Amino acid sequence: MGKFSKIKKVQQEESAQEKMEWEAAGAKDSSDDSSDESDDEQVPQTQTEETRKRAELWTNRERVLVLCSRGADVRTRYLMKDVKDLLPHAKGDSKLDQQKSLKALNEIAEMKNCTKVMYFESRKRKDTYLWMSNVEKGPSIKFLVHNVHTMKELKMSGNCLKASRPVLSFDDAFEQKPHLKLIKEVLMQTLGTPHHHPRSQPFVDHVFNFSVGEGDKIWFRNFQIVDESLQLQEVGPRFVLEMVRLFAGSFEGAVLYDNPNYVSPNVIRREHRKGQHAYIEKQLALKASNIKQAKVTEILAEKTVDLVGKEFDTQDNAIADSTEAAAQIAAQIEKRRVRKKKSQSAKYTGSD
Repeated sequence: MGKFSKIKKVQQEESAQEKMEWEAAGAKDSSDDSSDESDDEQVPQTQTEETRKRAELWTNRERVLVLCSRGADVRTRYLMKDVKDLLPHAKGDSKLDQQKSLKALNEIAEMKNCTKVMYFESRKRKDTYLWMSNVEKGPSIKFLVHNVHTMKELKMSGNCLKASRPVLSFDDAFEQKPHLKLIKEVLMQTLGTPHHHPRSQPFVDHVFNFSVGEGDKIWFRNFQIVDESLQLQEVGPRFVLEMVRLFAGSFEGAVLYDNPNYVSPNVIRREHRKGQHAYIEKQLALKASNIKQAKVTEILAEKTVDLVGKEFDTQDNAIADSTEAAAQIAAQIEKRRVRKKKSQSAKYTGSD
């Protein structure tokens, strides 16, 4: 075996030398042919130079991993597709099994060379949660997504070019509370397209608007900038983010902020079911009482025959149907007693 291994090494060295000679010869031939090339063939060289310059200017190498959980509903999948179309620096991946831990997203992001993660988590095919995380050092934020309307659903008049860079517009309320400041920074780093990104276009034609509503809910809108008039036309999608918790690490760590105004959708559905149950019980009781009253009225409406006879008839019309003697006795009983007027005797005056 030792002889064969030595022979293989010698053959590999000889093949490597031959390759080096062929490459050197090809380089000489290409240098000779380059002098004979026309001006049309010099255009791709200028393009490569431009790409090199652009790569040198591309200092912000932020990439966002966008994916969803397995079992997500149709609306969530279309929302994720709209987000991918709006972010030229986004990368997709296959659906994540719910059995896996969320920490596995950090490893997937490192394999994809991504520094940020947007993970749409669907539960019970009803509730959609959005995770935004910085893979390197954190933090990570968990949102509950409300009122989702996709681009195909809205069909707005606005239209922005694909891969164009957006302007991020934030409400003044983001500067009033510390947790909103942190959310603003995370949104800027995640949704802001890096300057001189290879996939992005070198112009701005739409605006991402973030406004704070009641209960610190964040309303997202996407508007097109119409020409030089600077008028805005909505493009879509629309959704509302309600923060649940803010963690120090990436999908882990200490809880930095817990939203006191947050109410779980399960609690809301439970209270709704309780209200429906009380209403159903009330309706059933009313229906039972109506049935009972109908039976009572039906029994009272029936004419019954007195089998014993008129002797034991206690109704008011029994006396009217009796004999004449009984009628006279009844008349005497019911006759009002009238006091007889006493004759007044003449008063004595003392004179005869």
